[in-house]
Amino acid sequence: MKFYKNLYFGDTIKNPGKTRRKLKRHAKLQNVHVIAYMEESGQLAIYHCAMFRQRYYKDHPPYVVGIAGSKEEAQQIICRIAKEAFAATGKVDLLSYLFAENSLDNTVE
Repeated sequence: MKFYKNLYFGDTIKNPGKTRRKLKRHAKLQNVHVIAYMEESGQLAIYHCAMFRQRYYKDHPPYVVGIAGSKEEAQQIICRIAKEAFAATGKVDLLSYLFAENSLDNTVE
């Protein structure tokens, strides 16, 4: 699992570092949703963290952009990213805004 350098966190995530470590180890977490970029689809999507415990995601690791405590909170984070993108570039192209420097080089393992 790869993480965005400036990872977005929802307000209900009390200990971001611990949550990130648990996600990386595929630990069981109940109320955690992940905003991830999947290269196959070419877009951001919201997933429950349990989804990434499947074997498929070991061969195709997600690129995590944000972590939230609920699906609604994840939607709010995407809205926040869209507002930031519009303010910075004048367009609502989230992927161009997030990965502007060098494609997916904003990665932290």
